[in-house]
Amino acid sequence: MVFDEMGQEDGKTLMLLPGTCCNYETNFGVVMEELGKHYHLICVNYDGFDGSDKVFPDMITVTEKIEQYIKEAHGGRLDGALGSSLGGSFVGQLIQRENVHIDHGIFGSSDLDQSGAFAAKLQTKIMYPLIAGAAKKSGKQKLMRKLLIKFFLMSEETADKFMACFSQFKPESILNEYYTDLVTYLDEDIHVPHTRTHFIYANKMGKKYADRYRKYFRDPDIREFDMQHEQWLFGDNDWTKPVLETVYECMDMPV
Repeated sequence: MVFDEMGQEDGKTLMLLPGTCCNYETNFGVVMEELGKHYHLICVNYDGFDGSDKVFPDMITVTEKIEQYIKEAHGGRLDGALGSSLGGSFVGQLIQRENVHIDHGIFGSSDLDQSGAFAAKLQTKIMYPLIAGAAKKSGKQKLMRKLLIKFFLMSEETADKFMACFSQFKPESILNEYYTDLVTYLDEDIHVPHTRTHFIYANKMGKKYADRYRKYFRDPDIREFDMQHEQWLFGDNDWTKPVLETVYECMDMPV
């Protein structure tokens, strides 16, 4: 795994946890410079997505490695952790397990979807041809690129950037990440003293996602935006600035 630290040396600590099949350089590339003006950033690339030959093992093993780093490098405490999409699952696990302390857990459009092993295996089996093909085959890459442009409203340039990132990784890592995220559960009504949870809710994902936030966390701070999933991170729209301002506001709230 890779943990790169940058930004304000003496600023509040903010860990950046990327989403499915992505490294932090691509996932947070649009906002890293701006966030680094305000915070001491700890940017994470998971096993299998860090440029090494390793394969992503499972969500809990990676969570344990993140916890160990926080303990060794930051005394077991962070001011904040911002998880993009699947990265929010890591934020949830870090809060729930209470092996380290996070003042502000910020979830970026995370779906927090969970399922049993059978259903998860079925979903993974259905996704395998698309995932493996998009990583290696030009025909499937073109299909994935079209989906990014149509569904996430990316520009062609941004879609190409994400596809270039996507094609670096082994299908095994992508599938392990996809499957183990589904079967790694969060408890209901999670509440940790002196920790606040904040959700960047992209309402075009649907109401069920906001319902999940309320199911898994007590009194979540839900910030609603009329956008697609993580659209603020693509750099092709007007959402980046208002969501960044929301992050600053959340990080300044008392715990």
